[in-house]
Amino acid sequence: MNIDFFSAFIIGLLGSGHCIGMCGGITSMLTSAMPQNKRKPSAILVFSYNIGRILSYTLIGAIAGFTGSLAIHSLGFPLTILRVLAALFLILLGLYMGQWAMILSKLETLGKHLWKHISPLSRKLIPVTTPSKALLLGTLWGWLPCGLVYSTLTWSLASGNALNGASIMFAFGLGTLPALVTLSFGFFSIGKLVKDIRFRQFIGLSLICYGIYSLQVAYSAWF
Repeated sequence: MNIDFFSAFIIGLLGSGHCIGMCGGITSMLTSAMPQNKRKPSAILVFSYNIGRILSYTLIGAIAGFTGSLAIHSLGFPLTILRVLAALFLILLGLYMGQWAMILSKLETLGKHLWKHISPLSRKLIPVTTPSKALLLGTLWGWLPCGLVYSTLTWSLASGNALNGASIMFAFGLGTLPALVTLSFGFFSIGKLVKDIRFRQFIGLSLICYGIYSLQVAYSAWF
């Protein structure tokens, strides 16, 4: 499981370009709460928002881990099949990141049904003037439909229990933290790097290779 935690962190780190596209707009929301003589949001607002976002990922991971454990222990569903599923989703994520095949974008549409009920709540927290508002906004924003999140959730599903599932998504959330925090404080060169198509294709290829390796490991354990 330690390898899974590390892998989830790396997936979050490498997938930060997608995070910037999906969540980068939150910077303008945080900045809008600041006095006009300040161009950057305060550190406490930025970190409160990201803590809330990671807490939501952790909760979703716990739910996925618990669901997976029910499938394994109550229904007799083989753990290896869940591992194969997680490896296949990692390959799909690589194709998605490299923009070679956008199959995961169809999966994101499934989460839009839930998001349309959550989104109105997030608008009530803007402008973000306090850390508690930023924390709540991040907690809601963590439920935004995202192929990157859904792919990593398959690792939580195959983790065996709620605690491991939560830990995997917590590690994933920590991986997404550097790019989003640095972008919030104006380090746009980092944002340009992680959104560069050549960099994204390199990341996509890396994820595909790791997915194939994970698939081989799961297949070997099965047979």
